[in-house]
Amino acid sequence: MKLGALLKDVLRSLFERPATERYPSERRRPPARLRGALHWNPEKCTGCGLCVKDCPANAIEVITINKANKRFVMRYHADRCTFCAQCVQNCRFKCLAMTPDEWELAALKKEPFTVCYGDKTDVDSFLGGRLDSNVKPST
Repeated sequence: MKLGALLKDVLRSLFERPATERYPSERRRPPARLRGALHWNPEKCTGCGLCVKDCPANAIEVITINKANKRFVMRYHADRCTFCAQCVQNCRFKCLAMTPDEWELAALKKEPFTVCYGDKTDVDSFLGGRLDSNVKPST
């Protein structure tokens, strides 16, 4: 009896489409409200630090280079982030956004998870001359 049920399942699965998706080769569009990677707009930022205070995972650091000239560097730790978007909701100046397009954030090493946003010269002065491949300069 159990062998008959097994053969029935084998024959049925030969003629049905698989239930799994062909993910790497066929990609679907992500949902519009998906919380992906965090992006920062330095032109709108005033350096108030509300995003740093509201982040439950301590994934955001805002470093002040020159507050009078509105020069800041933001260091984002994606490996600490819980993608709750609390920082985005509480930012008064709308300088933070989570994009639904960048959601594949896996890596083999820990270095790609720390990203510095800001002007390239400000980031270089903050890093002390170290070359960092994870610098996202502002445009």
